This record gives sequence, C-alpha cells and structure tokens, in this order.
Amino acid sequence: MAPLDPDRARAILDATMELLSEVGYDRMSVDQIAKRAKASKATIYRRWAGKPELVVDVICRRLDMDAPPGEDTGSLRGDLVSIFRGLCETVERKHAMVIGLSSTLVSNQELARTLRAHMPARNLGDVGALVERARARGELSAAVDPVRLFGVAEALVWHRMIFIGPPFDAEFVAGSVDGVLVPLVTAWSAEAVG
Repeated sequence: MAPLDPDRARAILDATMELLSEVGYDRMSVDQIAKRAKASKATIYRRWAGKPELVVDVICRRLDMDAPPGEDTGSLRGDLVSIFRGLCETVERKHAMVIGLSSTLVSNQELARTLRAHMPARNLGDVGALVERARARGELSAAVDPVRLFGVAEALVWHRMIFIGPPFDAEFVAGSVDGVLVPLVTAWSAEAVG
C-alpha cells in the first residue's frame, strides 16, 4: 500500500462512507468516490486495489467493531445494560451505512471475503471485565466466553436493525438484557460448573 496524505485519505474514506449511506455498495463507483473526494482515480488505486478494499477500510475504521466501553454498575444486569446500550447506540449512528452494506455482504462474495480477510482483531476487554466482576460478586459461578456473549448481543441488535428497525429504545434494551442475555449468561455459567 502506497502512503497517502492523511487529509486526502480521510476525504476519500468520508466520500466512500457518504456514498455507501446514500446509494449503497452496488450503485457506488470509484469514479463517484473520486469526484466527491476531489481526488483522482489514480490516487485511490495507489492506496486501495479496488472498491472492495476501500469499503473494507471504511468498515474497519468507521464502524466500531469492538465492544463499547461499559461501566461498573455493581450488578451483572446493570453492566450488561451499559454495554448493550452502547452497542445499540453505535449501530444506530451508522444505520444508513449498515443497511446499505448488509444485503451486499450476503450477495457479494468478493466483498465478504475481503472483509473477512482484513477484519482486525476485536477488543472485547470490557465484556471480559464484566464477566469477571460478576464472578467476583458471586452472580456467576464460572467464567463465560466474552466472544460468545458479545456475539449474541450483536445478533440481537443486527436482527432489530435489519428486520424491525430502530429505535433501540429502553424497552428493547431491557427486554434483550432481561429476556435473553442475563438468563443465557447465567445458564452458560451453570453449565461450566456442572
């Protein structure tokens, strides 16, 4: 990858994100990106091999894939609400881009493969800390895999986003935490002991 002036790179990534939100992946072209970013196609191709790599760079840089920071509320339920609410807020802020990409990732195998190949390792440290605090308080009898827990939380949010739509209101957060996450984490913890 050739080095690129940070301001130029930012303008190109901004233009890509805007076009993803406005027209979606399939209808977006490198020509449109270059025009909006006031850059040449040659500049774009010096840094990115093509549209899939450019979009993956936007996803990895702009769509926060890490667990949002959670606060220590003093209870498993409160900590889960804190992290789950943060996840909802992150996805809701990126609503248009997410919708523009979700169907494309299913239908465009080139983009999906490129994304899987370049997806950075995720930081789920706050989810792991949440589990450890719950164990220390005696709310969980054994450790629970933070990756598994966050995967279920993400599935709930993505299902809501794609099939029902926002908003991610307090009722959705409470229902997801009380009806799914707390019982599931408690069951996983009991299984690990049993």
